[in-house]
Amino acid sequence: MEIALQVAGIGPGDEVITCAQSFFTVSNMIVKVGATPVFVDCDLVTRNIDLDQVARRINSRTRVIMPTHWPGSLGDLDALYALAREHRLRVIEDAALVLGSRYRGRPIGAIGDLVTFSFHPNKNITTVEGGALVCNDPEEARLVEVLRFHGIERLPDGTRDVAFPGGKFNLPDVNARIGVAQLLRLPEFLARRRELVNRYFERFPRNLGCVLPAPPADDDAQSWNMFCILLPPEAPFTRKEFRDRLAQRGIATGVSYEALHLTSLGRRFGYHRGDLPNTERIADTTVTLPLHVAMSLDDVDRVCAACAGVFAGQEP
Repeated sequence: MEIALQVAGIGPGDEVITCAQSFFTVSNMIVKVGATPVFVDCDLVTRNIDLDQVARRINSRTRVIMPTHWPGSLGDLDALYALAREHRLRVIEDAALVLGSRYRGRPIGAIGDLVTFSFHPNKNITTVEGGALVCNDPEEARLVEVLRFHGIERLPDGTRDVAFPGGKFNLPDVNARIGVAQLLRLPEFLARRRELVNRYFERFPRNLGCVLPAPPADDDAQSWNMFCILLPPEAPFTRKEFRDRLAQRGIATGVSYEALHLTSLGRRFGYHRGDLPNTERIADTTVTLPLHVAMSLDDVDRVCAACAGVFAGQEP
């Protein structure tokens, strides 16, 4: 993501509009290159960026729109890119969670401007650590080759030069080899994740009052990296108590994600609680349930039964 911002020429004085419901990398890298993050809200169920709010925040300093794609329900990319073209803005898509998803029949990353992926161990495929940046312009791809390895350019006489203080972002060969093997199994992994998610939709008790993700209109077009629920405001316990009670039953959960505008870094830019209500409700009540390809359908049933048991006040 840092390289993508550098490729787009983003620096001090520039603004990047992004959704506050995302991972810390988004705001961290915007600030690291010297730009200002402009946070907008998201849809409560799909978590897709609110394009109406994006349009209202565009000004003469805006240079980039940076949406985060969420598993199960891609946003309206046609509307996103139409807005970007209207204002001559770059788009950097955070696609860390949706490797394997398709939009109008084409894979995410095969269309668009600049698209970033993550290969962290909890993603759809892994290289142990690392990620990828996809470009649609050959000249920019060549620039990435330079930026990803210390800014080094090779000269015709075999010597080297540096014009930009680049960092070290290249993926080691061993990690890349793991990724190639994983990539061959991506269809298998995606199919298994879809099967598990469909089981969640079938078995998770609707009478608990939790907000579930939106079931995809086209199941085969969506990838699932996580399955998050939102606890109801009237729940008889805190989120920590809910997670602790699941942990007592041997079920690990996560929190994805905190509100970026309410972090210590985000507050430096003048944001306060109440600014982005959907993002804040998600941040306060989200619980990420187990989802990985080693799970069985019985495991999903056990998670759903355990959630119901916690709500019913049953002891582990």
